[in-house]
Order: sequence, then C-alpha cells, then structure tokens
Amino acid sequence: MSGFHGLFIPGPTNMPFGVRQAMDIALEDQRSPDFPAFTLPLFRDLKKAFKTEKGQVFLFPGSGTGGWEAAITNTLSPGDRVLIAVFGQFSYLWADLCARHGLIVDTVDVEWGEGVPLDIYAQRLRDDKAHAIKAVLVCHNETATGVTSDVAGVRDALDAAGHPALLMVDGVSSIASIDFRMDEWGVDVAVSGSQKGFMLPTGLAIVAVSQKALAMQKTAKCPRGFFDFADMIRTNKDGYFPYTPATTLLRGLRASLDMLFAEGLDNVFARHHRLAEGVRLGVAAWGLELCAKAPKWHSDTVTAICVPKGFNSDDVIKTAYHRYRMSLGLGLSKVAGRVFRIGHIGNINEIMMLQALAGCEMALRDVGVPVAAGSGVAAAQEHYRATAPQFQLSKVA
Repeated sequence: MSGFHGLFIPGPTNMPFGVRQAMDIALEDQRSPDFPAFTLPLFRDLKKAFKTEKGQVFLFPGSGTGGWEAAITNTLSPGDRVLIAVFGQFSYLWADLCARHGLIVDTVDVEWGEGVPLDIYAQRLRDDKAHAIKAVLVCHNETATGVTSDVAGVRDALDAAGHPALLMVDGVSSIASIDFRMDEWGVDVAVSGSQKGFMLPTGLAIVAVSQKALAMQKTAKCPRGFFDFADMIRTNKDGYFPYTPATTLLRGLRASLDMLFAEGLDNVFARHHRLAEGVRLGVAAWGLELCAKAPKWHSDTVTAICVPKGFNSDDVIKTAYHRYRMSLGLGLSKVAGRVFRIGHIGNINEIMMLQALAGCEMALRDVGVPVAAGSGVAAAQEHYRATAPQFQLSKVA
C-alpha cells in the first residue's frame, strides 16, 4: 500500500531518516584501536541529555526495564526499604521488580490519572526517623495514563526531612522530551531507553548515576552480573564495553544526540509542550476527558483519552489500525478498554499531530462516539497557527 503507516504510540517512536541512515552501516570491530574515539565523546555528550556534569552514564543492551534492574541491584540489598507511588502500569511494574529482588516496597497507591503525591511522600520521609527508607522511586512520566510528576518536588521533600535516601527516577518516556535536570534536582539514578525521546529502535537501557549512588556499589548485595556498574566502569573509562555492545544503535544514538543538540534541548521541550497542548485542545473540542485528572499532571509526551461509558477504547484503536493504517496506544491494566493513547514524543511536528487527530476523529465516529467531524483538528490547528514561529512575508508588488 502507498504512504506511511501512522505511528502514534508513545514508544517506539518515529525514527528520523538521519538516525536510520546512521545505523545503515557495516558491522564494526567493537575492540578496534579507534573505537574509543567514537565512544568517549558519546559518553560525554549523553551526560548533557540528562543535564548532569557530575554523574556517569551507562549504556546497557536492553530496555527501560533493564535500566530499572541496573538501578536497584547496584545500589540496594535484599531487605532494604524503598518508597514508590503506584499510579499506572509502569510504576506498578517497577514496584513489582523491586519486590522480586527482595526489597521491602512501601507502596503509595494513587488513583490512576494522578501522579506522585508530594504531601504523602513528605510525611513518610518525616516519619522515617531511623532512615529505613533507602531509596525513593519516582516515575517521572507514567506512560499508561499520560501523567507527569514533579521530581523537583520530591527532592524538596527529601531535603526538608533531612533524609539521605537515594532519589531514583524512571525517565523512560520523559528524558530528551520533557525538562529533566539531574544535577539541579539531586537525582541519584535516572533510567531511560532508546525507543522514546532518543528516537531509536528499542535496545538500549540508558542509565545516569550520581557519585553518591555509585558509592553504594560497595555495600549493595543484590545479585547482579550483566548489569554490574563495576564492569562498565572498568571498561568504559577506556572507551570499551565488558561485552559486545549494540554498535549500530550507538551510531544511531550519536546521530540522535546531534539532532537534539542542534535543535537545543530547551527548544525540544518547548516543541513537545506546544504539540501536546494542541492535542489536548483537540480532545477538549471532541467533548472527551483526559485520564490525567488535572492540568498539573498533563504529560507532554503522551495523552490518554477516556472514551464515554458504553464504548470500548479497543474498538477505536482497532478501527484506526485496520481502516486508516494508524497505530494508537492501548489502555493498559486498570484502564484497559477505557482509554486510548496518542503518543506525541520524539520526531514529531504539527502536521503529524493533525494527522493523528484526524485519524482519531474518523475512528471515533466510526464506532459511534458522537464527536463533530473536524472539531479536534480545527482546535489544534488554531493553536498551532497562533503559536507558530513568525517570519517575514514577501511583499506583493
């Protein structure tokens, strides 16, 4: 069939042609004498994406889940206590992974559609006089519900309580797309993945670690092998890896970073916010509600949209896929059948988001949801027009 399939899930995301081209190379010798000339600047520049000067960044073959495992096994021991809020599928899975490693998980159950409850975190930390909590976990952007939480606010709560716990952040669907400041916010471990804001295929777990967290390796007793920071540190310092790296993905990552820096990270964040606002205005014009309960929770990388009672969101997704060659995100776990998701992350622009809204409108109308044709598209159009960059028009003679 002609044209492109529309990919509007929150990851994997659309790959820029330049990234695809950078990976279309012959396989290379990962132990060659000149390999470090490529990898050492890559390690250095990755730190800029996390906005850290003091931390160290590791690249593991894997996904964000592997990054989670690296984070906890290198810093904690079975029996250690961690604090985490669960308000979506991915925060739940991180808590589950901690439990599987023998950690004691203090779970704060939050309504899906809200984010990290700073008041409850602050109270738990104040009450923990013995400092039994060894790590505080934050899902910066909960992909399942389209909710972003306040990482800086969690750091403030830790500091106000004088609590020494590590601050760990799942930034899989936020880093390189939503403002993230590792050093400024005192983040000790930040986990990301290649398939979201970095605009690559799945296959790299990208983990940034503070010096405080690195020092925890000396006492951490969780079993680890493949994800051992010590093995990475020993070989990365010379530009190599302890095992075969995903060299083609590394070449793509180099191209991705160059694109992000050429645009400017702050401009990248502003672009995501602007495009996300257009989508949210489109949803409002349809008369539908977001899964996110309030504007303070709105995600700039994914919007989760509730279908009216009596409808199944899976029908919208299947209709969009089969009739209009467009992929939308499924509702997961507690919100299965209740929401569909539009991903607006990575390599996106205004026209792509209008395409997504138009396809959603057709699919919604096809399954009987009463939305006015063109309403969401028009609302987003007006927002994009009003906020578009200005330029000088040619004068007519």
